[in-house]
Amino acid sequence: MRSKKIPALSENTNLRYANFIALYFAEGLHMGMLFVGIPAWLAMQGKTPTEIGGFAVACSLPWTFKFVAAPLMDRYAYLPMGRKRPWVIGAQLGLTASFIALAFVPEPLQNLDLLMVAAFIASFCGALQDAATDGMAVDVLADHQQARANGFMGGARMIGSSLALAVGSWILNVYGFTAAILTISAMIGLMTIVPILLREQPEEKLLPWGPGVASSQNQTLQVTKWSTILTSLYSLFRLKDSLLVAALMFVSMGSYNYFETLLPIFAVKITGWTNTLYSQAFATADLIGGIAGLLIGGYLIERFGKKRMIGIYFFLIMSITSALILSKSLWENSTFLYGFIIVYRWLNAFAKIGVYAIAMQCCSKKVSASQFTFYMTLGSLGSMVGATLIGPMKENFSWDVTFFLFVVLLAFAWLIMYILNIPKLTNQIEHFEDTDVQRQVDTITI
Repeated sequence: MRSKKIPALSENTNLRYANFIALYFAEGLHMGMLFVGIPAWLAMQGKTPTEIGGFAVACSLPWTFKFVAAPLMDRYAYLPMGRKRPWVIGAQLGLTASFIALAFVPEPLQNLDLLMVAAFIASFCGALQDAATDGMAVDVLADHQQARANGFMGGARMIGSSLALAVGSWILNVYGFTAAILTISAMIGLMTIVPILLREQPEEKLLPWGPGVASSQNQTLQVTKWSTILTSLYSLFRLKDSLLVAALMFVSMGSYNYFETLLPIFAVKITGWTNTLYSQAFATADLIGGIAGLLIGGYLIERFGKKRMIGIYFFLIMSITSALILSKSLWENSTFLYGFIIVYRWLNAFAKIGVYAIAMQCCSKKVSASQFTFYMTLGSLGSMVGATLIGPMKENFSWDVTFFLFVVLLAFAWLIMYILNIPKLTNQIEHFEDTDVQRQVDTITI
């Protein structure tokens, strides 16, 4: 009977990768629609940059709350089903349900406040899913698999985003808002099947009412006291390089969201694109970048090193953005903008894979969800700050100055990464974990 079971995540590397590909694909579906598809649609419908920026803030704000949810995930777990798997399944179901609710916002263009509230709730469920998935990844992935896994995960998210944009924006314009969002909801719901079928450890339950027990490994890792979680996090974030990782996430993610929320406004207002055309361009770019990320993104980082490759990607992104600023005569040329978006998203995908791999490598398994989510929360907070800069910058400065701020922000992120000492930080984390385990052994002995 045991041989008929699907192998657990701990037993099969390919299933580990497949699990995170499915979950990040679902994440890409909702993020593509909320962060790109709907803002482009709002721009086409004549909404102001401030209104669109407000919607972007509503979508970004819930991701800053992950620092509250993640410690709950580390502290409370139904171990017979795994440390993070019950949280993943619950968040996936919540994300599906919240998108159904979003689909039925009446007259969304005339009810922007209600649309923002519904988007906030959907984004909140997406943030929970992301925190649980990332915590699971830190728990089950070996260090040498993290860069490649982040390539698969980042690629899957971009492919999901491209599909949401291509399909969702077309349905949005042909059949309306409700049909488009319901379609995305159905695709997200379908991905929930994967974590339902795959256990973390072989002895665990598949479903709450089925046979199985908590694994001894997860019982050892599980933290049962709030004081332990808080003390561990305090000890880890006293380290200078941990703070640098947090700063890298804040600045890099803030710069990306700032620029990527500006792009659809620029495309519609200056180049004369429709939201469908922009979404198709963005979807094509994400599809190319996502496939490249799946195939070679993680490999390149493994082969040549995280800091070296991220530095190259940052430099290339700043170079092509500077070329965009200096090519004002080509701004109304659709082919030029189309090519820029494709190249930018390709480079952006590879850079994000590297930054996420750094953050994952610099986490302790004892508080995996809390620590990694803290890094990601700082990134989300940066995204929110980036979105709030759009209105003031565009209302007071020209497009070229507004774009140049992105170059400055990314250069600052590059400087932070240059200072960061990853080997030193990982050695400090290993020492912290060894000391913590010895402390537990001494307590039991006493």
